Amino acid sequence: MRRPDQQTTTRPTPDAAPGTTPDTPPAEATGPGTRRTADAAGAARSPDPAGPRPAGDLTTEAVLAPYLRGQAAEFLRSLRLHHEHSAPADSGGHDAAAATRALRRSARRISGSLHTFRAALDPLWADQLRAELAWLSGILAREHAYANRLTRLVEALHQLSGPALPAARGVRAAGEGATSDAQGRAALGVGAARAGALLERRLTLARTRSHSAALQALGSSRFHAVADAVALLASDVPLAPGTAGRTAEALLEPAERAEQRLLTAVAALPPDDTEPYNEAQDAAWHQARLLLRLHRYAHEVVLGAADPALTGAGHALDLHRDAVEAAGAAAAAARTPRIAPATAYALGVLHADQRHEVEAARTVFRETWPYAAALSTP
Repeated sequence: MRRPDQQTTTRPTPDAAPGTTPDTPPAEATGPGTRRTADAAGAARSPDPAGPRPAGDLTTEAVLAPYLRGQAAEFLRSLRLHHEHSAPADSGGHDAAAATRALRRSARRISGSLHTFRAALDPLWADQLRAELAWLSGILAREHAYANRLTRLVEALHQLSGPALPAARGVRAAGEGATSDAQGRAALGVGAARAGALLERRLTLARTRSHSAALQALGSSRFHAVADAVALLASDVPLAPGTAGRTAEALLEPAERAEQRLLTAVAALPPDDTEPYNEAQDAAWHQARLLLRLHRYAHEVVLGAADPALTGAGHALDLHRDAVEAAGAAAAAARTPRIAPATAYALGVLHADQRHEVEAARTVFRETWPYAAALSTP
């Protein structure tokens, strides 16, 4: 994969003398996967308000340690808010959910940074805390995921069982007439209500169990150990010996490796003319989403803010994940024993609809992906 000749997304602009512009990046910095096309998404980078950090200031002690301490402090603030809004006397369920999202947000950023910049940290400590934060984030995410999945599927059922079945989603053999079309809509209308009730029972039960598991986890000794470790991180970052005053390469090289892994994964994604129902390809897209997240966090560490050019692509991959999981839930519900044929039919149409949403999310990702060369190269 060939990258265009432009500055890497995770390497700050070197300081230039007043009244001059930076020189062209050196040729040895033009390896695969670290530069962006000149017109990628038409967006500029978004460094911190003070401007790009000079390369000489990118040391683990000056950049990585403050970032981790800040995220640890945010984790602790979110945890305190979660405890306050989860009290029995507090009826603000929305505030508790917002605190949970903030808790997961900081946990993901700490975990991702520990993964990317492991060489600059105490490796044993980083591996252990990263695994525990991944466990906590996963536990807290399940209840929210089940609630969103149910909302998504019920809304899709309402749309599909309306007065007219969308032509792109109604798969009919050539030559079928208006009579069979009306019969299909009638069967879908009958089964949609039962399918919605079945999905609500299944996903509400799963959500309730996830809520109980989250409450149990937040009261466990394992969680208290994680909270204690994050509290220590808020005041002291265990750096690897000899890395506190290292040069910029201590951070730039891991960040650029994370970017390279992302570009390699995106270049290996299936082409856009593949079968939308090939669920074996979903794993590659999920991996690209994970690597994009790690790259975004590395960009935050090195440049002080997320790259706005990747916002659309990241949102498309989130929608892709949601559609894949919703399609899986519809397929699992359709395998329920002894359900009526009309219910099974509605769930089958719902599954097909969500698989089309999967393909639509992939199309949006390709349209918003700023590294055009990564998708155009065979």
